[in-house]
Amino acid sequence: MELTLLGTGAPDGLPRHGCPCASCAAAVGEEARAATSLLVDGALLIDLTPGAAFAAARAGYSLVGVRQVLLSHPHAGPAVEFPAGLPAPVRVPDGRRLSLISGHRVRAVALDSPGTGYEVTGPDGTRLLYLPPGGAPAGLPDPAEPYDMALLDVLGRPDALAALRASGAVGATTDVLAVHLDHTAPPGRELHRRLATAGARAVPDGQTLIVGEYHAVPDLPRRTLVLGGARSGKSLEAERRLAAFPDVLYVATGGTRDGDPEWAARVKAHRERRPGSWRTTETCDLAPLLAEEGPPLLIDCLALWLTDAMDSVGAWDDDTWAHGGEQALRERVSALVAAVRATSRTVVAVSNEVGSGVVPATASGRRFRDELGRLNAAFADECEHVLLVVAGQPLPLRG
Repeated sequence: MELTLLGTGAPDGLPRHGCPCASCAAAVGEEARAATSLLVDGALLIDLTPGAAFAAARAGYSLVGVRQVLLSHPHAGPAVEFPAGLPAPVRVPDGRRLSLISGHRVRAVALDSPGTGYEVTGPDGTRLLYLPPGGAPAGLPDPAEPYDMALLDVLGRPDALAALRASGAVGATTDVLAVHLDHTAPPGRELHRRLATAGARAVPDGQTLIVGEYHAVPDLPRRTLVLGGARSGKSLEAERRLAAFPDVLYVATGGTRDGDPEWAARVKAHRERRPGSWRTTETCDLAPLLAEEGPPLLIDCLALWLTDAMDSVGAWDDDTWAHGGEQALRERVSALVAAVRATSRTVVAVSNEVGSGVVPATASGRRFRDELGRLNAAFADECEHVLLVVAGQPLPLRG
């Protein structure tokens, strides 16, 4: 089954007309995107968008052979040009199946938002799933048979991709393509880096793909360390990197602080932005979690883990530090680093970057700064991917 992407953007396209934002300014050449529209084997057109005939011609195709036009979502973009000779576009009721004269079979997939998704099976038996902007399946069989290709709003609805993975509809060999890309997506190479962390990719408008043809799925780093200063956006960046995966275990090393309303507000904000399928545990005992098989871990954060470790060995007291405390802390850090090295789980850890600010006024403050710097360096050595977040912008240091 051959698929031509006549467009890969949001209904208003990218760049948006008259928009001065950074993403729109950078959307030139291959990064400019018309509203998403799919041409399947020259016979099936999904989503009729402005300039569809011209887009097909640019890609080297004609719409003359189209036998069915399907609409997936209420159209909110510019007025649609309806090329002469095309069949009347229809939106198929949820669950309805169509058999086309071209040999393709189509099933309408119910969504949790206005619109309809489509499962298309080609004459050769290959299968693709297409979801409209902002849509996620309302229900999937469990387990589901994996699709050869899935096209969806990866950045806008990472939970949709997580649900597809949880059901088995997206497997290790499924080619996941991001479509409906809007100016809310990061510009330039950061878009492709962010998609890669979700196991997805984006292609330029006009590209033709063979469904079921082998394509290297982006390698997902097993271990990632996200560094950043206070309020840099490091926790949000870490959460983004696992948002497209189900059943993440969020490991909060800070615990609870009774009677501290500011801390309670911060914890509440973190919980509210996490996907509902994630679980949370409050612990600093990380080695057993790293040793277990299981879903991805998000550890937030190493600075609070170190605070607990230094409390446990009496590291704040100079005399205790000099008479066994330092050695005890080294052993704890070494055990954690060894557990990270040996883990088979996907891990994203957050930590504070240190050493760029004012030198702490106390010996214990300087000790904490130095030990956190050592911990960050040792942890980073075991990670395939290391990021530094500055002003909300992730800067790759490794990977």
